[in-house]
Amino acid sequence: MCGIVGIVGKSNVNQALYDALTVLQHRGQDAAGIVTSHDGRLFLRKDNGLVRDVFHQRHMQRLVGHMGIGHVRYPTAGSSTSAEAQPFYVNSPYGITLAHNGNLTNVEQLAKEIYESDLRHVNTNSDSEVLLNVFAHELAQRGKLQPTEEDVFAAVTDVHNRCVGGYAVVAMITGYGIVGFRDPHGIRPIVFGQRHTDEGVEYMIASESVSLDVLGFTLIRDLAPGEAVYITEDGKLHTRQCAIAPKLTPCIFEHVYLARPDSIIDGVSVYKARLRMGEKLAEKILRERPEHDIDVVIPIPDTSRTAALELANHLGVKFREGFVKNRYIGRTFIMPGQAARKKSVRQKLNAIELEFRGKNVMLVDDSIVRGTTCKQIIQMAREAGAKNVYFCSAAPAVRYPNVYGIDMPSAHELIAHNRSTQDVADLIGADWLIYQDLPDLIEAVGGGKIKIAEFDCAVFDGKYVTGDVDEAYLNKIEQARNDSSKIKTQAVSAIIDLYNN
Repeated sequence: MCGIVGIVGKSNVNQALYDALTVLQHRGQDAAGIVTSHDGRLFLRKDNGLVRDVFHQRHMQRLVGHMGIGHVRYPTAGSSTSAEAQPFYVNSPYGITLAHNGNLTNVEQLAKEIYESDLRHVNTNSDSEVLLNVFAHELAQRGKLQPTEEDVFAAVTDVHNRCVGGYAVVAMITGYGIVGFRDPHGIRPIVFGQRHTDEGVEYMIASESVSLDVLGFTLIRDLAPGEAVYITEDGKLHTRQCAIAPKLTPCIFEHVYLARPDSIIDGVSVYKARLRMGEKLAEKILRERPEHDIDVVIPIPDTSRTAALELANHLGVKFREGFVKNRYIGRTFIMPGQAARKKSVRQKLNAIELEFRGKNVMLVDDSIVRGTTCKQIIQMAREAGAKNVYFCSAAPAVRYPNVYGIDMPSAHELIAHNRSTQDVADLIGADWLIYQDLPDLIEAVGGGKIKIAEFDCAVFDGKYVTGDVDEAYLNKIEQARNDSSKIKTQAVSAIIDLYNN
């Protein structure tokens, strides 16, 4: 997963882009980048690290221009070299930069086409650079010295015809404007909004609505599946549906874990969706264990807090904060290597013994992926004196890898893959375990005022909405994503970065 942003303003946008990326930092902590445009020239800064570490005053002063895009990244195939930090750039046509959230499932075919037919060179292993070259090639096919919105939308249509997978994109065409577009399934989120200043109207495109809120932009709406928005450098807004048969099937895991609770995605409040997840969990507990002896409900910070609070309310049980979180440790389920994850959990959380001693404790997490984190947390609860430790997952069992832009582990590293609920409970050390049922999760997210008929739930049910994911493809990504492969790749990456620096 990654975070993207694009702004067309009336004055320098460097600070606004920086602020937006800090708000989207939860979507990517591996690398960050900003590129701006001024008088037909591009100004770029990108590197590995958090936003606050990548951009210093000297960098910000050079990022001049009232138009620009930005990106924060998690790697989705195990690579974390600074060469793959975004945005990417190609000089022809016009000079185009691009930032991308998602993953293309036909990237090998596209890379071959780019080299053999489009006569373009790709310099990294990133599918984002492939997508950029496809877009650039299709825009060049228009043959215009000065591209119009019709040319831009025609190029996006051709991108949809060639690219398969989940993708939300912002691209800047130097001297002309910024375009944002979304794949025909709407798997990854992207929104746009506006704000009024003394100089005129400014526009912003971003992964999540919360970044618009923080910067004072008013949300206009989400981009529809297959739709594109084009904002010219002088501030004219154009939108167009560019896909032949779009169908909204957004990634449900955005609501479970990825997005901030104060975001609205496809018209659905992430916060309210998580409240409903807690309600559904409580109903399941009351069905399956009506005589439960839970004394206290404790969330595992931070994503599960909303669901845990509503679960406690519906059970009529005390809600307590039993763990203190070190906010300077990154999200653990994407960290490469079991040793790194185990060390990180102990650094990340510390138990408040008072809330555990002698109690039957229900721990609530947003999901269980590898099981590494929850196993250690259950052990921490026992060490703090809990009599019994029960465990709730606000999501169903994660049994299959994600292929649309979330760097989940390979199938055999998922604790629930080919295992029963009791098997998982035994492995993580819980006295009993409750998973959310998939129909309940779908109802929780899609059953509010805004009705969404279908979601990408592939991590739970193995049904990939693009229809092109088979066993051979899953075996291939397993080789790229397993822990041993990531550790080797990171070692090589560290050597390359050391040499370059």
